[in-house]
Amino acid sequence: MQENFRALILTYKMAPVAVREQVSLNEEGVKNLLTFAQSYTSASDVLVVSTCNRTEIYYQSEKDHRAEFLNGLRLIKGIPIEEAERYFVDLKGDAAIRHLFEVAIGLDAQIIGDLQVSGQVKSAYQWSADMNMAGPFLHRLMHTIFFTNKRVVQETTFRDGAASLSYATTEMIQELAGGNRRARILVLGVGEIGQDVVRNLIDQDFDPQQVVVLNRTPDKARKLAEQGGFRFGGLDMLENEVRQADIVVSSVSGTSPLITSDLLGGSLLSHKYFIDLSVPRSVDPALEHIPGVVLYNLDEITEKTQEAVNRRKAAIPRVQEIIREALEEFEDWAREMIVSPTIQKLKNTLEQIRREELARYIKNATPAEAARLDEMSRSFMQKILKYPVLHLKAACKRGDSESISELLHDLFNLERVREKKP
Repeated sequence: MQENFRALILTYKMAPVAVREQVSLNEEGVKNLLTFAQSYTSASDVLVVSTCNRTEIYYQSEKDHRAEFLNGLRLIKGIPIEEAERYFVDLKGDAAIRHLFEVAIGLDAQIIGDLQVSGQVKSAYQWSADMNMAGPFLHRLMHTIFFTNKRVVQETTFRDGAASLSYATTEMIQELAGGNRRARILVLGVGEIGQDVVRNLIDQDFDPQQVVVLNRTPDKARKLAEQGGFRFGGLDMLENEVRQADIVVSSVSGTSPLITSDLLGGSLLSHKYFIDLSVPRSVDPALEHIPGVVLYNLDEITEKTQEAVNRRKAAIPRVQEIIREALEEFEDWAREMIVSPTIQKLKNTLEQIRREELARYIKNATPAEAARLDEMSRSFMQKILKYPVLHLKAACKRGDSESISELLHDLFNLERVREKKP
């Protein structure tokens, strides 16, 4: 079963961002590809994970459907993807399963231990389930991964701290806000870091109307801010918004500081916090001399992230051990699934014998006697069934289930037994 599990993957390790953009899919695109798989492939248990860092297609099939899936991507994207096609790598069996574990746990991520990718894998699984493309194999695999993720969180430091600038900045905003959901937060600049900070703020418990996003190009600020219901505008609003803000996060590029002492005006009525993520700096260091102003620079945020990265790296051996234990458990289940038809046939055979014999003895029995005979024969059948099933499952772990399965077929003539109809 697991030997037919396949993956077609393209990640940040293999291709530059310009190539990854060609095949990146949103929710609608993922669902379109799942629909395509239903119509044009024999694949089952299909899972499509697509982010800015990866596009990965997992599926169960005896046949390699690389060509079909790439054709589906080409049709959905509506552009030639020949350049991207050569970057896709094929994985099969244990390698495909292990890769999915490492992606979902955060081992295979640009930011080690990244929680975001775990959420993206969960969403991909939900979409597969919604489209009826998740069968017993994928359901079991994903729930094993979710349980493994829970163990990693509980038993290791792999998820401790913020390991990216944007997450560390968001954590600092939360600390500085001190639980005040109406804290006034100003984000300047919507470059890569600024975008991540704004997106992280969407998931926090701040009043959206107290969050403002400003950018040199107001339209870019608008598109991002509207995702969280935040206010937005251009840098012409800078002076007014800086004076009103409690926390200012700036990642605006420039040759000289954008925020100066003159911009703040007179004395402050309360503390004002600045987090400067720009290089060169966009907040004048002289602001620290103003009573009530606290300024954090890029080096301080980077130091915070590096501490988290070091803790996460130290936890990797234990995380790998937890994954190995989960893989062994999943492999045992997958092997048992191979012999489940034999077990079911054996159950049907014994049930058929039980019913035939029971029918002979209850013709003249009272209802109470018939009920007792039925209960006794069921119990007797379960005891007889127990040991062959245990031996068959033990043989699965040894990789020797085929011989015992054949023996049971011969002993009970299972091939000739008709499946019990509901």
